[in-house]
Amino acid sequence: MDPDDHVCLCFRVSMRKIRAYLKRENPPVASLISECLDAGTGCQWCVPFLKHLHAQHQRGETPDLRVSPGDYAGARKSFHTSGERDAQVVERATEHDEEE
Repeated sequence: MDPDDHVCLCFRVSMRKIRAYLKRENPPVASLISECLDAGTGCQWCVPFLKHLHAQHQRGETPDLRVSPGDYAGARKSFHTSGERDAQVVERATEHDEEE
């Protein structure tokens, strides 16, 4: 994702804002990312992605999601309809976690 792409689509919280929050606050747990403009507190679609970003930050990596904004938004739309996350999108976006 590009820095200005939204991770939390409910509250329009961008990757840039999340990265800045992680760098500035260094939260000990992923759930504290909700302090960053309420990220993850709406529909909760982005919660597993926020956890992934937090894990990357904790490892000293630049937080990123390996998924196109279009695929991400499309999978979120399906999530709202079905209540199920698209496993392929989650896996693609968080693939580094799966490798370890």
